[in-house]
Amino acid sequence: MASRITAESRTRALAALESSQDSASELDVLVIGGGVTGAGIALDAVTRGLSTAIVEAQDWSAGTSSWSSKLVHGGLRYLQMLDFSLVHEALTERDLLLKEIAPHLVKPVPFLYPLEHRVWERAYVGAGIALYDTLAAVAPGRRAMPIHRHLTRRQIARKFPDLAHEAAIGAVQYWDASVDDSRLVSTIVRTAVDYGAHAAARTQVVALTKSATGAVNGAVVVDLETGREITVRARHVINATGVWTEDTEALAGDEGGLRVLASKGIHIVVPRERIKGKVGLILQTEKSVLFIIPWSRYWIIGTTDTPWELDPVHPVATAADIDYVLEHANAVLAHPLSRDDVIGTYAGLRPLLQPGTKEGTSSAKVSREHTVASPAPGLTVIAGGKLTTYRVMAKDAVDFAIGQRAAALASVTHQIPLIGAVGLAAVRRQARTWAQRYGWSPAMVDHLLHRYGSMLRELVTLCEEDPTLARPLEHAPAYLRAEIHYGVSHEGALHLEDLMMRRTRLVYEVPDKGRAAVPEIADVAAGVLGWDDAAKQDEIDAYLARADAEDAAAQQPDDDSAGQARAQAPDVAPMQPLRTT
Repeated sequence: MASRITAESRTRALAALESSQDSASELDVLVIGGGVTGAGIALDAVTRGLSTAIVEAQDWSAGTSSWSSKLVHGGLRYLQMLDFSLVHEALTERDLLLKEIAPHLVKPVPFLYPLEHRVWERAYVGAGIALYDTLAAVAPGRRAMPIHRHLTRRQIARKFPDLAHEAAIGAVQYWDASVDDSRLVSTIVRTAVDYGAHAAARTQVVALTKSATGAVNGAVVVDLETGREITVRARHVINATGVWTEDTEALAGDEGGLRVLASKGIHIVVPRERIKGKVGLILQTEKSVLFIIPWSRYWIIGTTDTPWELDPVHPVATAADIDYVLEHANAVLAHPLSRDDVIGTYAGLRPLLQPGTKEGTSSAKVSREHTVASPAPGLTVIAGGKLTTYRVMAKDAVDFAIGQRAAALASVTHQIPLIGAVGLAAVRRQARTWAQRYGWSPAMVDHLLHRYGSMLRELVTLCEEDPTLARPLEHAPAYLRAEIHYGVSHEGALHLEDLMMRRTRLVYEVPDKGRAAVPEIADVAAGVLGWDDAAKQDEIDAYLARADAEDAAAQQPDDDSAGQARAQAPDVAPMQPLRTT
């Protein structure tokens, strides 16, 4: 069985960070940032044989990496820029995730690209998507996705009955993939821990340390759960903090580094039965691309692309954002959506890499999507990119950090499946027996296999030890009680909000941000984390305050007023002020 991330494993990781002050135990690599890029870097580094630790100020994936469109894709829009190599790279990574690295987490999804003009647009779009398929081609017999096909209006009506008749004269159907972004991150982190990495969430870097020669040689971190401060020594420090990139760079006290701006993207969630359709839609808007994505029991619709200059910890959807998405979705839907149809919303920030680097940056490796740079000796910074190419970004960051050693210690993550991938076929068959034993529906079994893969055996063990865990949650029956226990006992959740927002997605998957399910979820978590009645109530109060604040923000007309509404709820483990060297 795979290694677990628990409160106890976090304590051991913090002890390893503390012992790194001894030169014999100095780390090779310290990764700052627990999003998909940082998680990928930790896995890449530890599987090269480097002693590695990763720290994250919030929960795993709490920033950008839990609020995406949930797509693993090749970047169809880059074909318009004639950037064929970038599309090929992304499609290669997409198919590697589908077939080898995470077949349990990443699933194919068909999309329709509606056409408005009979001749020229069908030829133009068809040629582009044909090229998209060609760039994804691998060895014969190993194609990960079906090839595209052209559809008539009648065929569209069968695949997406709720597409307005006048919205398209035809369509091209093509394939990409989807993933629960937060689960991908937590699975990468657990895989890194399985290979020996030390991982500590709710652990904030507040300062970088330097040697007598001025090279970065470690960091000062604060355990946000206790306030304890630890000095960490590492030969290489890698900053993978996304929209916090410049804040983290500034800890080195140098002027060099990368420039990153935050752009907000929001999504709305609508019940699956509200829109009649079997496939997704991709639509061009005047500002962005709009996706209508089939996902489990609901549709995800988004996104927007607007500057965000407020607290990067708490981006929120405003009333104007929600209305914008509804307006553009309704432009093509036969039965328009209203605010009453929206069961959830979420907002995230894209770290937009700006051209060039700051003065004083010694070197940089640039692609269209991401950049790796060294603003100070011993410190490597990576920014930009997208979820699909996290593994390539991680490889580039570690290659850059270790320099000439990279030739002897080449990346091997292209051949390392994430936990849950190995043995998947066998567990799919075993799941029939478990379903009969516990009365799980086919939909529940699909849900469990998609989330855990072969790690489903670990949930079954929990159910064998406590049969009450095999029951669905009373007010969120798409999830088992065992999944809440597992989120704490194996996946490192420390707080109720970690369970509501990232181990499950109940914060937006069900109406009212899952408030009705909170007492039962808190009861299960309390039994694992040892909360007494007062601590449990504190956790419930903190989540409900956050939910209330986000609901209030969604009623506001603009970012400033929404940000003020969101700020009314305090954080469960507030971040500390940073200290410049």
